Amino acid sequence: MIIPPFDHPGRFWRGQLHAHTDQSDGALSPAETARRYREAGYDFVAITDHFRQAYDFPLTDTRALRCEGFTTLLGAELHAPRTEFSSEWHILAVGLPLGFTPPSPTETGPEIARRARAAGAFIGMAHPSASLLTEADAVSLDAAHAVEVFNALSAHEERGDSWHLTDILLRRGRALTAYAADDAHFQPQDPPGCVAWVNVRAESLQPDQLLAALIAGHYYSSTGPELHDIRLDGDKLAIRCSPVRKIQVTGGTPGVQLLEGASLTEAVLPVERFRHGYCRVTVEDAAGRRAWSNPIHLTVPATNKES
Repeated sequence: MIIPPFDHPGRFWRGQLHAHTDQSDGALSPAETARRYREAGYDFVAITDHFRQAYDFPLTDTRALRCEGFTTLLGAELHAPRTEFSSEWHILAVGLPLGFTPPSPTETGPEIARRARAAGAFIGMAHPSASLLTEADAVSLDAAHAVEVFNALSAHEERGDSWHLTDILLRRGRALTAYAADDAHFQPQDPPGCVAWVNVRAESLQPDQLLAALIAGHYYSSTGPELHDIRLDGDKLAIRCSPVRKIQVTGGTPGVQLLEGASLTEAVLPVERFRHGYCRVTVEDAAGRRAWSNPIHLTVPATNKES
C-alpha cells in the first residue's frame, strides 16, 4: 500500500507557509520576499504578516505577485490573549479570505482559529516550542489542522523542534499533520530564509488546489532531503529518498527503527511496535538537514473538531 501523499496524482510543489514582510515586522516588501523565494526555487509562498492592531490588521494581498510557475497563498499569523505562559497566541492561518474580520477584544485564540478554519483556512500551531505552548493550550486549539514541528527562526534560539508536543497530541487522539517553516523576517540579526519548507502534492499550482492538499495533509516537510516514496507492506515500511545518512521510523511508542550508512536511498524497516497507533519517517543527510513525513496512522485516529 502506497502511503499518502505519494499515492496521489500530480507532483510535489515546494512552498513556504510562514513569512513576514514590512507590512508587519519583516524587513522586506511582499514583492521582494516573494522574489527571494521564487529565485530560490520555490513554487509558492504564503505571506503571513502579524494580524495585530499595531499593524492595522494586515491581510497582505499578494495576488499581483503570482506569475507563470509561481503563486501565492493569502494568510496571516493570528493573535489573541492568552496562553498559559505567553501573553498571546500565535496561530498560522493560510488561505484566509480578504476581508477576514479582526478579533474582538474578548475573542480567544481558539475562537479566532475556529473562525479562520470556518472561513476555509489551513490552521497551524505556530512555533509551539518557542511559545512555550503547553499540552492544555494545544488541546484547546481544537481547530488546528497541523503543528509547526520545525521553525527555522526559533531554531536560531534552540527552540525550533516541536515534535515532542506533537507526539503527545497524536497519542491523545488528535488527527494532526506536521509542517516545517522559516518564519522568515529577513531582519539582519535573523538566520537566512529558505531553510525549511513543505512539499505539497497537487495536480497543479492553483492556490485552491494547494490549499485543499494542505488541509488534506498531502505534503511532507524538509530542510533539504527529498522523500520519494513510502509504502506499507504488512509490518514493514519501505522508504525511498534522496541520498541520506540516516533513515528512521519513530512514532507513538518510545523507540526507533533505524538504518544508518553512507548515501542511503532506500530502507525497509519494521513498524510492528507502532501497529496500534502511528509512525513517522525522518531522514537526515550528510549535512544534518532533515525531512519528515506526516504521521502514518496504522489504526484509525480520532478526528478533529469539524469546521
